[in-house]
Amino acid sequence: MELRDTDRALVQAATAVAKLRCRSRHHTVASAARTADGRVFTGVNVQHSTGGACAELVAIGTAATQGVTELETIVTVADRGREVSEPCGDCRQVLADCFPALRVITGELDALRVVEIGALTG
Repeated sequence: MELRDTDRALVQAATAVAKLRCRSRHHTVASAARTADGRVFTGVNVQHSTGGACAELVAIGTAATQGVTELETIVTVADRGREVSEPCGDCRQVLADCFPALRVITGELDALRVVEIGALTG
């Protein structure tokens, strides 16, 4: 799928959160998710010795607190501008179960692309 201007803005939103909030070993990844009507919800991961919560799940939980039941697109970025990351296997399953038509922004920073959640492998 083609990358839209709104997708680029979503990457910028996640990157801004990563730069602002991912400054410790507990928070190293940020996600931004957008609804079809353009609302954006962000989250950061919470790492802990017992595991933790991924940024994607924090972002969808934040959206849920505002009554959102459908998300259109999500992106995850690593701190310090390292990369755009795909959701881990567990997050991929949750996202696919809850939002089967979800668009995921992925790829190298200079060659981003959009795929449906079900098309991700690995």
